[in-house]
Amino acid sequence: MNMENIIEVNELRKYFPIKSNFFRNTIGHVKAVDGISFSIKRGTTMGLVGESGCGKSTVGRTLLRLIERTDGDVYMDGQDIFALSKEELRKMRPRMQIIFQDPYSSLSPRLPVGEIIGEAVREHKIVPTEEFDDYISRVMRACGLQDYHKDRYPHEFSGGQRQRICIARALALNPDFIVCDEPVSALDVSIQAQIINLLKSLQDQFGLSYLFISHDLSVVEHISDTVGVMYLGAMVEYSDTDSLFEKPLHPYTKALFSAIPMPDPDYKMERVILEGSIPSPADPPCGCKFHTRCRECMEICKDTIPEYREVEKGHYCACHLYNETKTDPALQKEAKKA
Repeated sequence: MNMENIIEVNELRKYFPIKSNFFRNTIGHVKAVDGISFSIKRGTTMGLVGESGCGKSTVGRTLLRLIERTDGDVYMDGQDIFALSKEELRKMRPRMQIIFQDPYSSLSPRLPVGEIIGEAVREHKIVPTEEFDDYISRVMRACGLQDYHKDRYPHEFSGGQRQRICIARALALNPDFIVCDEPVSALDVSIQAQIINLLKSLQDQFGLSYLFISHDLSVVEHISDTVGVMYLGAMVEYSDTDSLFEKPLHPYTKALFSAIPMPDPDYKMERVILEGSIPSPADPPCGCKFHTRCRECMEICKDTIPEYREVEKGHYCACHLYNETKTDPALQKEAKKA
């Protein structure tokens, strides 16, 4: 365990059983997360991107042990999250928090904002009782909320304000690590910028570490220090943000980047169109999972799983274009034809 890292994930897997209709026997598994590994340095943000259904949110929830793993290891500050007892996990909970995608459904409509933010603070005894009100006020002000908002209910706020409430609820527990599960996807573009700037400001102020889950690459580029790209439960590419956006390696990453809208009307980007639909995670293709939609597909891709390896310093990729093709002349020739 590298002590520079607050989170280390090794070969994490999460399979959901498929039950038969009548006898409820397990007849298969949905491989939502299928053996991914990465680490997050303390005080930094890792972006996790990919199409809907690729397993991004499942990764975030499994990291926090909101759902149990199928296999693999998750370490936070050297502690194995899945080896903790119930009591140990309860003590660890304030240090790892989550901001959900929908700011309305994740807030109780029956509680005023002050109680929503302070409920867990009181439960975990973060501050003495006599300091409780002042503490909640400080947290709310740090997130752009006012003291008089304490007695209001979630339905009285706009979408952006509700998300600020969710951020304040997470921040109130003094966390070290926060999973941001698409926290701006339900908001207008102008409000998105405010929330992103708020998250960056809080990170600088409190030394927070984020896993930022999103399908919006423009947002991820702005907030992330490193980026992982997922496809069908697997990590296909991982690098620091600058390297990934300057030189994407995996064909899937290139296709995602070609879909980013450009503000310059005179700039023409070659659009990579992915043919076909995403295969079922319950029955993924043999070999490389992406080969059924890849325009650079080779014969080896159809039956051999590519090795996830370091292609350049700090830049990891799972693609045969950067594995056997480096040493096999026949495969190099085939790759050039593709």
